[in-house]
Amino acid sequence: MPHAPGLYAVILAAGQSTRMGTDKALLPWPPVAPGAQPSGQTFLSAAIDALFPFSEMVLVVVGMNESNLAPVIYAHGASLVCNPDPDRGQFSSLQVGLQEVLNQGRDAAMVTLVDRPPVSAATLQILCTAFTNAATDLWAVIPEYQGKHGHPFLIAREMIGAFLKAPSGATAQDIEHQNIQHIEYVAVDDSLVTLNVDTPQDYAALLR
Repeated sequence: MPHAPGLYAVILAAGQSTRMGTDKALLPWPPVAPGAQPSGQTFLSAAIDALFPFSEMVLVVVGMNESNLAPVIYAHGASLVCNPDPDRGQFSSLQVGLQEVLNQGRDAAMVTLVDRPPVSAATLQILCTAFTNAATDLWAVIPEYQGKHGHPFLIAREMIGAFLKAPSGATAQDIEHQNIQHIEYVAVDDSLVTLNVDTPQDYAALLR
């Protein structure tokens, strides 16, 4: 039986962006070239807008940056959930977000990170179709570009449970490797699924 199509999107945005020097969630997207007019969008708002057509609700996991991100989140129709201890790392934010998905009565999620441009609608459609048509023994669909795995990934209740049961010191990659027989890797022609923007140099490179 295929997975139910209804799911919640989860954006992890609780990091402190120490290497960037400013909150990556609020970086303008697209980057503003000299003399150009800004679009008014940010990584966060663009991600919310991109995910909404493919999900019932978008949840944004925030941390100490809650007061700065809340206006953007609410203005774009999303909801937030706060990680009370974001210093525990990104995996703790993933667990907070997935627990909220279950609390909202849903059992499937599409998870991505805020520190990247949103992938294309075509890529999201490919991933959602693969997830909807997946066999019952497949718990996750993960995009792959040129041999590298990325985001957003889609997970069913079984994989949500595996993430939530994991110790706090675990990583998403640890759980992925432990359950690799239940994962489908879907090749996509979209380099953004593997792009990370961690430093001012990474961000400046997007203009090129």
